[in-house]
Parts: sequence; C-alpha cells; structure tokens
Amino acid sequence: MPARPLRLTLRADDHLPANLSWRIDDGYIRANTWNEEGESITLGIWGPGDLITPTGCGVTPYELISLTRVAVIEWEPSESEILEFMRDLFTQTTQLLQIHRIRPAESRLLRLLHWIGSRFGRISSSGTTLSLEDMNLTHRQLAAIAGMTRVTVTKSLTRFRSRGQVIKVSEADLLVPRDVGLQTQGDRPAPLPMTTLPFPKTLRDEPPAHRNAGFRTP
Repeated sequence: MPARPLRLTLRADDHLPANLSWRIDDGYIRANTWNEEGESITLGIWGPGDLITPTGCGVTPYELISLTRVAVIEWEPSESEILEFMRDLFTQTTQLLQIHRIRPAESRLLRLLHWIGSRFGRISSSGTTLSLEDMNLTHRQLAAIAGMTRVTVTKSLTRFRSRGQVIKVSEADLLVPRDVGLQTQGDRPAPLPMTTLPFPKTLRDEPPAHRNAGFRTP
C-alpha cells in the first residue's frame, strides 16, 4: 500500500518543515531568512492552491512560517512544478529586495501594500482591495516584512488614510486606489516591475463588504 501523504494543520507563527514539498489548501505562508544582525528577511509569500518545494539554492537559514492558520498536504511535484516555484521564488525575492531598498520607510510600506494587493487582492475599477485580517497582516507582521518598526507602520497607515492613499473598506479591509501614486512627498522610487506569473490570487471567502463595493473576483 502506498504511504498516505502527510497532512498538517498549523497555527499562526508555526514553522513548516522546509525539507518537504507542500501544497497549501488553506492559509498563507512566508519564507524567511535572517541576516547577521538577526533581522528577518522575507523571501516570498504563498497562499491557497500554491505549491512550496525545497529551494536547493543554499540559502541558510531558510524557514517557512505560517502567517495564519494553515492546512497543507505533502506533495510530489513534477519537474515543471518545481521550475514554476523557483521562478516564482526568484521573482518574489527580487521584488521584495527592491522594496526593502526604498527610502523613506513610509514609501516602502506603501509599495509593499501595492505588492501584496497585486498578488493576493481583488481588483475593481477603483483599485485593489486586500484583507489584512484574512492574511493576519497585523502591524507587527507588516513591520517584519517591510523591515520597519510596528510604531512606524501604525503611524504610516494613519497618514495613508488621511491622504486617501489607502481607504478603509471595512474593519479589516483596505482599498488601494488605482490612481494613487506610489511615492510620498519628496520621494520618487523607481518603478517596480511586476511579474507575469498568474496572479493576483483570490482570498478564499469574499466578505460582503467587497460585494457591496462592487469588487469582482478575478
């Protein structure tokens, strides 16, 4: 009898074994490494339906950490699936490293919100909406991904709302308007190239706030 594939259910901030391949049935996972100062560096984020495989690229340390409650199943990927994952990892890591180079920190956070929205948000004629609650993107998590302090993230989000650079759709959802500039006053970062891989991803459950606002699910 063939061995049954391993299934795991993790809580937020649990670690997933990085030496096996997994398909994500539910939840969101980020890949992390660390620099010599002990600062966390996010290499990529994956959600429902995505496949994660060992990178084989020699990055150490390399950790897979659950952002939310996660359900995964062990997977035997094909060569094409491994290649697709490696392309995605390379694209995400490159984009996140570019984001980390943006100064000041407030502009970096705004670019990160655009990036998360392009990958996991919902698109409408008004812009892109993302659910911070669904992805468990607390101010602490956003600070860790952006390389900022939690206090700076909180203050920056307040300023974004006052300027109309993000709009609060519900208690947990933000709309990033389509025509909002990615730079803040006095800052003009270079354009961030977007990958041609098939995203944005959709969130599993669409809250009524999105339907009422006229959002469509891609």
